[in-house]
Amino acid sequence: MDRGENHSAAICKLCGEAFTLPEDDIPGNLPRVLLCGHIYCTVCLQSLECDSVIRCPECEVVSTLPEGQVYGLQEDSRIIGLIYTTKMNKMKRCDKSKNRKKNKASPSTDTHVSSDMEQPADIEKIQKTVDEALAQAAETLAQLVHIHETLTTGLEEQVKREVARLEMEIKQVADKALHAVQNWKDAQMSQLTELETKFSSSQAAVCHIQERIKALEIAIQMARKVRRVPFLEQYCILDKVLETLQAPVDDQLIDMKCITMGTGMSCVFQLECLDGNLALSLKMEVSDPKDLAQSPPKSYQPGRFGRKSHLKRPDGRNSRCIPRSDKIHTPPKQRQQSPRANSPSSRGSSPSPRSRCRFNLSRHSSASDLGSPDVIIEDFLDEGQALPPTGPELASDKLRINRRRKHQFSATKRSAVTQWVVVTHIVNPSQFYVQSVAERRESEILSDKINQLCSGDGCSFTVKDTVETESLICVKWNEGHWCRARVVEVLQKGSLEPVKTCAVTQLASIRVFFLDHGLTKSITINSEDGATEASLSAVNNQLRKVGRAVKNDLAHFAPMVIRCSLKDLVPYDVTKGWSKEAQVEFRNVVGSAAVEMRPLGQDRESLLVDLRKAPVEQFSSSVFISIREYLVFIEVARFYSPVTLSRKPLLYYPPVYPKINSEISAMVSHINNPANFYINLVDNMEFMLLSAKLQEFYNDLALLEEDKLSIYCPVIGQSCVARLDDDLWYRAQVTGKCVGHPGGRKVEVQFVDLGNRKILSVSDLRKIKDEFFALPARAINCCLSDVIPVDGESWTDACTNRFISLANQKLVTIIATGQGPKSEPLPVKLFQGEVNEPLTSIAELLVKEELACFKESLNPKNAWPSGDDSAIWDPPLEVGLATGLVDVPDQIISGNQKEDPIEPQLKLPAQLKDLKVRVCHVNSPSSFYVRVAQYDSQLKRICELVKQECARIEPQDVEWKADMYCAALFNGVWERAQICSDVTSSDSAEVRLCDHGKMMKIDVSNLRPLPSSLIGSLALECTLNDIRPTGGRSTWTNTACDSFSYYLTGASAVMTIKELTDERPVPVTLFCSNRMGEFISIADFLVSEGLALRQRKPSNINVQQPKDMDPPSTVREVQNKSETETSSPSVPVISFPFQSSTVSGHMPPKPAPRSIMTAEKVKTSLYQPPELPCLGHIQISISAVGEDGLIYVRTQNAGYQLEQLKERIQQSMKALPRQKPYTWKSVLGCAVIGPDMLWYRGQLLEVLGGHVKVQYVDYGLVENIPVVHVYPILLCDDVPQLCMICQLLGINPVGGKWQQDAVALMREVLLNRSVDMNVVELPADPRGPVTVELFIDGLSLSRILCQHEHASMDRTVSPDKRLTVMPTAPVFDVWDINTEGLRDPEELMLGSFTYPNLQQEGEHFEVVVKHMCTPNELFLWPLEGTADVKVNGESLDEALTRINRNIDTLPRLSNFPEGGPCLAEYSDGKYYRARLMKFISAEPVTLLVQHVDFGSDDTLPTSKLRQMPAELLEFPCRALKVKVAGFKAPSVTREENVLPYSPKWSMKAAMEMIDLLHKNITASVVAQEPELTVLLYSEDGELVHLPLVTKGLAELE
Repeated sequence: MDRGENHSAAICKLCGEAFTLPEDDIPGNLPRVLLCGHIYCTVCLQSLECDSVIRCPECEVVSTLPEGQVYGLQEDSRIIGLIYTTKMNKMKRCDKSKNRKKNKASPSTDTHVSSDMEQPADIEKIQKTVDEALAQAAETLAQLVHIHETLTTGLEEQVKREVARLEMEIKQVADKALHAVQNWKDAQMSQLTELETKFSSSQAAVCHIQERIKALEIAIQMARKVRRVPFLEQYCILDKVLETLQAPVDDQLIDMKCITMGTGMSCVFQLECLDGNLALSLKMEVSDPKDLAQSPPKSYQPGRFGRKSHLKRPDGRNSRCIPRSDKIHTPPKQRQQSPRANSPSSRGSSPSPRSRCRFNLSRHSSASDLGSPDVIIEDFLDEGQALPPTGPELASDKLRINRRRKHQFSATKRSAVTQWVVVTHIVNPSQFYVQSVAERRESEILSDKINQLCSGDGCSFTVKDTVETESLICVKWNEGHWCRARVVEVLQKGSLEPVKTCAVTQLASIRVFFLDHGLTKSITINSEDGATEASLSAVNNQLRKVGRAVKNDLAHFAPMVIRCSLKDLVPYDVTKGWSKEAQVEFRNVVGSAAVEMRPLGQDRESLLVDLRKAPVEQFSSSVFISIREYLVFIEVARFYSPVTLSRKPLLYYPPVYPKINSEISAMVSHINNPANFYINLVDNMEFMLLSAKLQEFYNDLALLEEDKLSIYCPVIGQSCVARLDDDLWYRAQVTGKCVGHPGGRKVEVQFVDLGNRKILSVSDLRKIKDEFFALPARAINCCLSDVIPVDGESWTDACTNRFISLANQKLVTIIATGQGPKSEPLPVKLFQGEVNEPLTSIAELLVKEELACFKESLNPKNAWPSGDDSAIWDPPLEVGLATGLVDVPDQIISGNQKEDPIEPQLKLPAQLKDLKVRVCHVNSPSSFYVRVAQYDSQLKRICELVKQECARIEPQDVEWKADMYCAALFNGVWERAQICSDVTSSDSAEVRLCDHGKMMKIDVSNLRPLPSSLIGSLALECTLNDIRPTGGRSTWTNTACDSFSYYLTGASAVMTIKELTDERPVPVTLFCSNRMGEFISIADFLVSEGLALRQRKPSNINVQQPKDMDPPSTVREVQNKSETETSSPSVPVISFPFQSSTVSGHMPPKPAPRSIMTAEKVKTSLYQPPELPCLGHIQISISAVGEDGLIYVRTQNAGYQLEQLKERIQQSMKALPRQKPYTWKSVLGCAVIGPDMLWYRGQLLEVLGGHVKVQYVDYGLVENIPVVHVYPILLCDDVPQLCMICQLLGINPVGGKWQQDAVALMREVLLNRSVDMNVVELPADPRGPVTVELFIDGLSLSRILCQHEHASMDRTVSPDKRLTVMPTAPVFDVWDINTEGLRDPEELMLGSFTYPNLQQEGEHFEVVVKHMCTPNELFLWPLEGTADVKVNGESLDEALTRINRNIDTLPRLSNFPEGGPCLAEYSDGKYYRARLMKFISAEPVTLLVQHVDFGSDDTLPTSKLRQMPAELLEFPCRALKVKVAGFKAPSVTREENVLPYSPKWSMKAAMEMIDLLHKNITASVVAQEPELTVLLYSEDGELVHLPLVTKGLAELE
């Protein structure tokens, strides 16, 4: 490169050589990037490489080399592009110069060629061509005229559409431009950190000076050794050493102007606006370097490179400035080394204090300093000496003391400042004191000086001396060793309170703080007698005074310790404070060794730090141990975090268990033994995506923010992410701790997706993000059903190993045989077998090999159902409708109907509304895939055909190209797929599953060519209409995508296609059912959750004014005129014909003159008729049932439109129009104020004096309301009626019209419910009733009405129009399926329970209270006459025990009469006698039962109810409900806690009554009618309730 381009050359900052590109045989020297981000040339990196590891010379970060060693590192494309661009520019300039020379050499070439081309033209050929062209032009002109007429008519509509489209595109393009400018700014700012490479001259000068300094230092060392040992002269060339020492600094060889030059780079902004086009240009230009300053830095003076300093003090004396490093790091092996051992030193004799020189070079002083912290250079200046003093002379260095005091806590302001310290005293982890290892020598000097001062008599106390608080004294530490201390508290003899000043002879005790140790200690002065001399001697034996002269000498030494606190650490129990254990553990782990201190902040007088201890030799860990993390791990401390009372830790969802008796493919993930192993179902692909997201997030986290998600103190039961031996991340849960040495922290975790447990280091755990809780735990704990160990106790190792070889990490087929508690393994049957081969039971293999045995009464031949006995059972109709997976028309199939032909390509029906679909894959709300429900059977048949065609084909060498169709083997299933991109390697290909929409990478060996007859796709890519991402983004946030995927993946939905085109994705609206069974719009849900925004659309609120109205007022005209003339965008103004008072509020209101109001003639039309659905089944909601039997319904799309319509109406009608008298004869459509004071659209039916009869057109309801609530205007007349009228097909009401009880039944069954409707016939008039059939949970409404004798079937209706839903049995009969033995035996109707015979009134008998409702309503168990009853020789307890042993043999309860007997399961898992009380809920079905032998109530599902044997009915009920006479609830109670079901009784009264009843109680019958009433007595014969009355908790009755 020439001289003009030297500024753009990239130079390696380590060797100073320029990067070069490879050319021909020359390999080149390319720039390569290390893991830390620093860039060096290839040659330098090869020299630094050692054992496939490179340690960065700048930041010392270790980078592990890939397979290609140094050549495998990433190349810096930016620098390579810079070099290449420079080279190409140079070549272009050379080519241009050559072209100019060629042009000058041949100026007349063009003239010669043009002259040779002139030839005569063929005239006849030209005339013939012109004639043909004229004929063609006449025909073309006629066509153009016709096209012109067509285009003219459509021009207006085209302009309107384009304006709307361009408005949206302009906004989108403007947003993209802003986003692009911001990205450019961020990219340029990030490149400024590498600007140092642009200053090659300065770097070369620095390297030259460093080499000169290094050579001079070596020469100085050699000269000193020769001076000390003269005979060493023969081992070196003394002349060369002397030449190096005496060589002066050559100013001509050192160019100091290089540090004043810039890079020549500048940012250029160009803006060009021409003809509506905006051209914006932002670029970085490179020009010749310019001077940054006119003169060199102030610290530089030419010709001052001698031994004297180049800096001058204000007094004119020369001084030397030595740079001081802020980073202090002493390795463990050099702890005893002097802190100044490595500093340059020479002899000096002046002990006088030295001044200090400090420079702050701003980061903006030069371009090379951009992005780097401020550089602080400070040290001491001395006159006549080159180095600071050593030894005891340091005691007089006052400036060093000032520096330590000023910068004692300044370490927090500097990044990465660490130092080695020794902990001298510990109060608790929040208060301890440390001493720097680097100042140990200084501490020894101070100690020697104090001992020397205190050894003489000059520091002894005298009788006249006093001791004051906060004064400085010396205290005897041990024999011959004295320490500085500050007086904290003074106690005088005979006084219990501390004093501020005390005479030495009256001193009783003193409390001092050691400045150089951090210890606070109390010293007691003990004297044998009270004499003055004895007291003075006792004081001088332990204390020494510090006089003014001594104080001045010691003032040069700052305190040797710093008060510190472990940052963000609080006691484990905050209420109790720091425990003794925390202090002991802190002291044990720190010990007396040096530790590394890392300042993290400052809090008042304490320095917030973290201490790190070097690893112990016997442990393999090579990392430092954080004291904070260790104290948290052993649970004596916690990290501070804000208290969140309402937040609970998230737990994993339990795994989804398979259905009972269903064949499912699964993968065995982990095996402990045949009775404890884990499986993974393979029917869900989401877990593969979850694993990929885990690896991507937590592998990238290692370089970004690993500390934020690190776990320091795992808690048992905590959810986390753990790393296994394969360096992959998995979801896990902590199950136990292994507390040991801090260097080997271990915990036991269980992997919820694999099932295995493992002991890991805490460093292998990370906090789990909330998004990874979306999927449930994958590992299902299972056990082999129907087999037990050979010895009946434990599984042998041989059996377990054999089971592992058969099933571990293999694809098997499972059948769940039962379903027990979630805490126990799921009993399953395992079958293995290859494709198209019979399956083999693993349990049978283990039994045959005598490694296990079957349980008793098990026939192994029935372990697998034979193919002849298997039958295909369709789900019941009501189940299919509830889940949305079964379409009613698809189920009504005659027995002779044939299968439909296979359709490999999706064909949408003509009706694009209310399509039942299943969401099969989700990328974002703008891209997701659905599959129409009616193609589910087609998908299964297609997969079977693909398997038959491709499974037996051997792998072929096919050149896979993009958009090619293929068959892909994924998780053992062959599916249709499409290649996404050309396959460039032989390993894997990226494909999209045609029938699911999912993208994945599959090995090429698992791909086969797909036959042309099977090419197609059943998945449709869709996008949600009318919403957009939040925050002005063009893409969806991860939170929106995750929430959308969580709720919709695999869900059934109802979809309406807005516009069907060839473009994908297709805009749709999507509705799904929530937990309440209501259909909601997914777009509305995302907007309500703040995950999406509505598309910006102009609001068109149309309010049609009635005809024959008065002309608008002048105020209205002025207002409209002003709004038309203004330049701001107009807002739609809704005006009413009767708004006459719109004048300004400055005029005071005047009463209107009295006049006779005449009726105003108005006329309105009807609202638009509703949109009628197509024939077939749809889901609708019932809004009203009329007295004439007509049913008013809304489709799901109409329900969505109703919500938007309500919002539009309320926004438009913000004020009440002025009421006028109207003639209502010509009014059809109107506006109505409902009972909730909201506006509704209505239709006037009849005028009834002061009332009118109106119908709400969007609801169907009819009401008589006052005239003042009706207005003759139309609201949003562009929206048709949302409610349509329906009538039932083929049914005649009894008596020719619908009776009130029939209408009441239909309202009770239909109102506010979503049901299935079959549209049979559409009316000729769109406002007429639609002939339909309604199905409620699979039952026809017509048959329900006929069953209740409210109507009869019309026999005249043709069978083609009638749609009948056949019950299960007839369908099976048509299919000739034998149902004998499948129906359960009919349940016997039992009688009611009997009660025991009680004693006569007034007689006492012993009782036991079994249950208490309120203090005066109890359930008693008479001890006489009930326990001795036996039936067939056994008591009730014995009979219940026998029945519970064989409870599975009893059939479930099928009839639920009120008061009927049954057996109900209690919380202990056993069944007891109970009575049915009532139904609690219908979905799920739960009933309220009462245990007749105990009196307690329970709400149970039908699965926990059994038919009771008749023999148990012969036993009388043990528990009798009684009312306790003699007392009642207090009329006034002051207790706050009351019984929720009986608020008149307090909770305290109930607890007191329970205590009173836990004794021997006797009862006496008072009355048996109308309810059994008794009196209860205690052992003493007193009434039980008297203590309640005494305490005021009850009143006498």
